[in-house]
Amino acid sequence: MQVLILGAAGMVGRKLTERLVQDRHLGGREITHLVLHDVVEPERPEAPFAVDTLTSDFSMPGQAERLVAGRPDAIFHLAAIVSGEAESDLEKGYRINLDGTRFLFDAIRHAGGGYRPRLVFTSSIAVFGAPFPEAIGDEFFLTPLTSYGTQKAIGELLLADYSRRGFFDGIGIRLPTICVRPGKPNKAASGFFSGIIREPLNGQEAILPVPVDVRHSHASPRSAVNFLIHAATLDLSQVGPRRSLTMPSVSVTVAEQIDALRRIAGDRCVARIRQEIDPTIVRFVEGWPRRFDARRAEELGFQAEKSFDEIISVYIEDELGGNLPDR
Repeated sequence: MQVLILGAAGMVGRKLTERLVQDRHLGGREITHLVLHDVVEPERPEAPFAVDTLTSDFSMPGQAERLVAGRPDAIFHLAAIVSGEAESDLEKGYRINLDGTRFLFDAIRHAGGGYRPRLVFTSSIAVFGAPFPEAIGDEFFLTPLTSYGTQKAIGELLLADYSRRGFFDGIGIRLPTICVRPGKPNKAASGFFSGIIREPLNGQEAILPVPVDVRHSHASPRSAVNFLIHAATLDLSQVGPRRSLTMPSVSVTVAEQIDALRRIAGDRCVARIRQEIDPTIVRFVEGWPRRFDARRAEELGFQAEKSFDEIISVYIEDELGGNLPDR
């Protein structure tokens, strides 16, 4: 089995790569070749199978055809310009998130010879827009209020249409905010949700740019990888024509996030959080969904954490070696 990961240098891409190297199989089939692609060179892991790295902007002419030339059996499309950057740079957001996606889909379509890979597309809860019900269910409208959400919603429609026409076997997973993200902050407007946990646990000050009553939905990086693996191996006859699914998540307020951090790491850790309201971030957050009823995904076997305490514990286990800072 050949596997292609677009966006492999990103946090979720790196963790997905680690998981595939560890498992050596995907859906019961032995992985024989892994191709890692990004705009910067992905790290090449030591693996029991062939690994190639490719570096390019996949929205440029000819690059998508190059990526599918080897006819990978499974394609994980994680490549994207994140929310804050897509809003501040309109042309770049549409070029990468929309044009790049369409070029990839068309490259698969034109490959010919009966080529029909499994394609897992990472969408986002940003496809939804206010006003929201108490919990967003599977029948809620896609009315995004950001350019990023609009780009992802168009990607979902293309995915469904190209799957309907038999060009590939596609499934879209709407990721909640992935938290706690390791490493340095990215340009996502939601980055502070991780920052107010990650930085204090690493002994650093964190800035909280929104009020503590802000509510949002989260899942850990470990759950994100599990979502991807499950999507790549799921019997899609169970999914039907609605090819995009909202993933399970934990809905909490910022205050509840901080309470969970206090229970796990103590008051000294929480004291490293400093509130400094940023009106731009507040405006972003006001247009984001708060809670989901992911019943359809759960019935299909997708699972996430049940509490924010679990999410913090995953970060401590996976990124800090299970070691808590001095309380």
